[in-house]
Amino acid sequence: MTRQNYLFTSESVSEGHPDKVCDRISDEIVDLVYREAKKTGMDPWKVRVACETLATTNRVIIAGEVRVPESLMKVDKHGNKVVNPSKFKSVARKAIRAIGYEQEGFHWKTAKIDVLLHGQSPDIGQGVDNAADRQGEEGAGDQGIMFGYACRETPDLMPAPIYYSHKILELLSAARHAGKGDAGKLGPDAKSQVTVKYVDGKAAEATSIVLSTQHLDGSWDSKKVRKVVEPYIREALGDLKIAKDCNWYINPTGKFVVGGPDGDAGLTGRKIIVDTYGGAAPHGGGAFSGKDTTKVDRSAAYAARYLAKNVVAAKLADRCTIQLSYAIGVAQPLSVYVDLHGTGKVEEAKLETVLREVMDLSPSGIRKHLDLNRSIYAKTSSYGHFGRKPGRDGSFSWEKTDLAKELKERLAA
Repeated sequence: MTRQNYLFTSESVSEGHPDKVCDRISDEIVDLVYREAKKTGMDPWKVRVACETLATTNRVIIAGEVRVPESLMKVDKHGNKVVNPSKFKSVARKAIRAIGYEQEGFHWKTAKIDVLLHGQSPDIGQGVDNAADRQGEEGAGDQGIMFGYACRETPDLMPAPIYYSHKILELLSAARHAGKGDAGKLGPDAKSQVTVKYVDGKAAEATSIVLSTQHLDGSWDSKKVRKVVEPYIREALGDLKIAKDCNWYINPTGKFVVGGPDGDAGLTGRKIIVDTYGGAAPHGGGAFSGKDTTKVDRSAAYAARYLAKNVVAAKLADRCTIQLSYAIGVAQPLSVYVDLHGTGKVEEAKLETVLREVMDLSPSGIRKHLDLNRSIYAKTSSYGHFGRKPGRDGSFSWEKTDLAKELKERLAA
């Protein structure tokens, strides 16, 4: 039997965290390539991006494999077509500026940026462009396992600890960017963590709250930081009760002035649990940022969340975990697994069959169904890829619950 009374903790990090700076730059590059493809008439289905970013003191290195429009290429001194670094550098600087880094050790204007992007391996490309059965379906970009999860703990059908950890940092970020009072003197780099006590399987109260945030005024101590941030924390927690004996740890090490990539090197893809469910559900291991959606690490994880959320929205279960698995060059998933954690109102085996019927789970099918061939990924790079509001621009389409009615009808038959 599943435990009903326990403590569970999740963390989040802000858009100024070193790893998130790198996620943002990598996703800005994905968006740039999709934008240029649309502008120049390149078939967006042919876009390929696998972009990794490293950031440290006043230095950014962008590396990876791409297939991009001619507008992002140039001819080198040997007469070969190569990636033109200029637009890639420009979007990286704009991202750093938008996050808010104008510090001596990391500044959008003065940081040295190296672009080491080159063409995609033809060996990988042939597996992606044509399925192994040669029937015209697009094959998966790699092997791997992907998970999706949804539960009834919060309005967005996300686990409570990660939901509230994100919310704290989102509110503080908005206040910082708006220059609201002393919150405007906070720096871009921050981390939060919330421990939630579950009673009878439901989120009852917060028992520990951790926040470490960069501040630009070197005279501030932990008490001053708490005075500035506590109102935002209480607002973020909303209806979640704060326990009377709740432990508050606000900048527990004291001063936090040097932050971001100047304080700690960052890399794309190191915050995958922050990006998903805060540890409340399994993770396949692949990161999302910097990848076009032929990469099932990204697109199939979105599809799995989409299906899990629709299962819960249809009231077929209170909790749902879905696993999908793929092989490189093979279009359809090798397996579909559903776990309703003892909360289901339908047979899991039957649901596995129906999920394949309501959605084509090949990479091309996922991209069509969720309309993923567009520049919508920079905004996914911080505060989670899941539990977000679908946008008019097509962003977070995997958060829609438009399959709930069909799932209900098919499983009632």
